Amino acid sequence: MTNLRKKNNHNRYTILFILIINLLLTACNANSESSSSNKSKSKVQTAESDNQASPKSKAGGSVVVTIPQDLDFLDPHLAEAAGTREVLFNVFEGLLKPNHLGELKPAIAESYTISEDGLNYTFKIRDGVKFHNGKTLTSKDVKFSYSKLAGLGTGKPLYSTFSNVKDIEAPDDKTVIIHLKVNEAGFLTALTAAIIPYGYEDNNKKPIGTGPFKFVEYKAGQSLTLAKNEDYYVKGVPYLNQVEFRIIPDPETAFLAFQSGEIDIYPRIGTEKAEQLGTGFKTISSPQNLVQLLAFNHAKKPLNDIKVRQAINYAVNVDEIIKGVALGKGTKIGSNLSPVLSQYFNKTLVDAYPTDIKKAKQLLQEAGVKDGFNLTITVPSVYPFHVDTAQVIAQQLAKVGIRAKIETVEWGVWLDRVYKGRDYEATIIGLDGKLDPYEILSRYISTAENNFLNVKIPELDQVLSQARSEIDQKNRVKLIKEAQKLITDNAAAVFIMDPHTNVSFKSSIKGYQTYPIYVQDLSTVYIKK
Repeated sequence: MTNLRKKNNHNRYTILFILIINLLLTACNANSESSSSNKSKSKVQTAESDNQASPKSKAGGSVVVTIPQDLDFLDPHLAEAAGTREVLFNVFEGLLKPNHLGELKPAIAESYTISEDGLNYTFKIRDGVKFHNGKTLTSKDVKFSYSKLAGLGTGKPLYSTFSNVKDIEAPDDKTVIIHLKVNEAGFLTALTAAIIPYGYEDNNKKPIGTGPFKFVEYKAGQSLTLAKNEDYYVKGVPYLNQVEFRIIPDPETAFLAFQSGEIDIYPRIGTEKAEQLGTGFKTISSPQNLVQLLAFNHAKKPLNDIKVRQAINYAVNVDEIIKGVALGKGTKIGSNLSPVLSQYFNKTLVDAYPTDIKKAKQLLQEAGVKDGFNLTITVPSVYPFHVDTAQVIAQQLAKVGIRAKIETVEWGVWLDRVYKGRDYEATIIGLDGKLDPYEILSRYISTAENNFLNVKIPELDQVLSQARSEIDQKNRVKLIKEAQKLITDNAAAVFIMDPHTNVSFKSSIKGYQTYPIYVQDLSTVYIKK
């Protein structure tokens, strides 16, 4: 791929972005070294390099990847679940695309420039990009896709990251110009969003993208099958002829299928299970830029009282959860940001709520619930890690008189009732990270569509609004850290950890790469013959 070209007078944007990426790489490398030092004690290893095979010898074959949840939408513009987006990463692409190091690289765009005032982004479209239906991609398709995401025709953006878009031009087939309302420091990360064919409205039945794999078949609750995109503009990629994402909600069933050879790759396998694997399997362990939290519905009593939320924070022993549930493979966070984004991570918040049963009881008494209360924790059953966490938290809350009931629900029910309907009291879930910290924290803005916690902190709204447009890196870091503190001080949730992720696969599988964001990239995977 060609390198991005920027005008010299836009160096401040280049420097800003490089700083973000360098810090991501520093965090990732540090964790990789930590994993390597423990090789003698565990079967879990860092990724291996195997570049000896020739491109021709890598080509061919098929693999089966197990995933625990069904897809909420095949249409990338409607998909909400991280588990869906990680799969569709193989089918769709944007103007830019992150690589396994978290760096934004050219995808459908081959280059871009930014105006001196930071309000106009001009992109040149790469030659030879074709949709899976054989049609050549033009700027008209980009304008259609991103205008839809920005809600330019409806006034209602589908993605909050596009709400700052004022207008989009396509002066010729190879040029796209995006005009912003105000400066936005992290706008480039939004341009990884999927580009679809002009006027195409059937993506939820037959998705058409430009990615390395194309859609073949979807069986609800069972599988998604993809085939090699022979016209992919990156020559020689992908290697595999076919990929099947097989939906197996029960982890024990998935593990047995993996052991028997039905499954080739098992992402996010539990550490205990990974260590049970014998010869013929390998495991990679790495941080994943994900935040596991006990989320509160601030619209429900007594959780609308900050003292109750703070009491729960003091009652929960995060260290115990990391040790008992994650078997030590998790990093304390303190707020809704992973230390993977090390420059922005507010480390002063890690121990903001040390376990203190006496203080928790005192706060409950001050809130008028000294005898405790009943609390339902709704957890998606497809994630045993969250279910196990809920069980530990229920035991911890019992010490302060809070009677927690664990309600496990199917993934579709969780999405409809908890995430979209906001009909719940508390829930345990993992929120996937992004490359831009604003995009992560913006869910806590009072009016945000994805603010399923119903958080309303006016001061936080103002701080995040400033952070969105602040192009001075030093000031932006300060604002992002301030936003994290406001979220933590208001006890928006119990922020538990960034759990490390394991991926196990057959020894014959080569080329698998982990990302600091929630994706499964099968384009580099091949089978050693």
